[in-house]
Amino acid sequence: MVVLSQPSLEQFSVTKNCKPTSFSSQIPLIDLSKPDPKTQLVKACKDFGFFKVINHGVPTEFINKLESEAVKFFSLPCSEKERAGPPDPLGYGNKRIGPNGDVGWVEFLLLTTNSEFNSQRFLSMLGKNPETFLCAVNDYVSAVKNMACEILELLADGLKIKQRNVFSKLLMDKQSDSVFRLNHYPPYPRLQEMKGRDLIGFGEHTDPQIISVLRSNDSSGLQISRDGNWISVPPDQNSFFINVGDSLQVMTNGRFKSVRHRVLANGLKSRVSMIYFGGPPLSEKIAPLPSLMVGEESLYKEFTWFEYKKSAYKSRLADNRLGLFEKIAAS
Repeated sequence: MVVLSQPSLEQFSVTKNCKPTSFSSQIPLIDLSKPDPKTQLVKACKDFGFFKVINHGVPTEFINKLESEAVKFFSLPCSEKERAGPPDPLGYGNKRIGPNGDVGWVEFLLLTTNSEFNSQRFLSMLGKNPETFLCAVNDYVSAVKNMACEILELLADGLKIKQRNVFSKLLMDKQSDSVFRLNHYPPYPRLQEMKGRDLIGFGEHTDPQIISVLRSNDSSGLQISRDGNWISVPPDQNSFFINVGDSLQVMTNGRFKSVRHRVLANGLKSRVSMIYFGGPPLSEKIAPLPSLMVGEESLYKEFTWFEYKKSAYKSRLADNRLGLFEKIAAS
């Protein structure tokens, strides 16, 4: 079991525990094997920006293999993990999240979904069997990307967009700027000292990409924001959780909502999360789709994914990243 060094509590973000309401029965549950899940998917994206999918078609062997490899990696001595390089933005990181002062009880490995790039950079840095690790990543990412594209095409159908690959083609593009992240949240043995406060594993934020696909082991910690409250998401290692990203919110002119979420530290159990962030090419222009704009005004200025990514990278986690790109109504 990996245990990070024990800094003082003051070094981490803490918040009063407001006893979040559990609503496991309310989290939208979508069965992708059903004949026509598009209506449910659209409703979930409008109402929550977050949902759980089952019968997703991702092979269990891919999931188990990658989790096993992730656990092995995070169990390595820090000196070996640090050979993957500091996140700039790709690489290994510990506690620090981004360049702007955010800190969490987490260590992570951030990779591109470009298998050739990963091989060139990390092949000599990922422990004793790097080929096995990267093979597991590639198999998993390929399967999860296909699922994400299926969901995006069903959403296009549900919105009655004629070009059903209008979202998915951005992930399938060879220049897609998608990334893959492995997060490890070790148990925090001093959690009992918090006395009614929560220790932040990963601070509140929205995901800037189009769509995020999350899978974690059977450990709690994930929360989403709804109606001003933090809602705990019951763990489910056999399903995937889907987040609407900022870019999809813009492309749907606010119909779909990018959900704010965070992860709290756990005092007893290690949490390993695997997240695929489906992003467009850097040069892609992000704006509300014309087919959805009949009779409406655009809520957002047009921007390229590169411009938005650069802006997001300069921000703090909890900042309203889309605020700079919103159109302000004339008074």
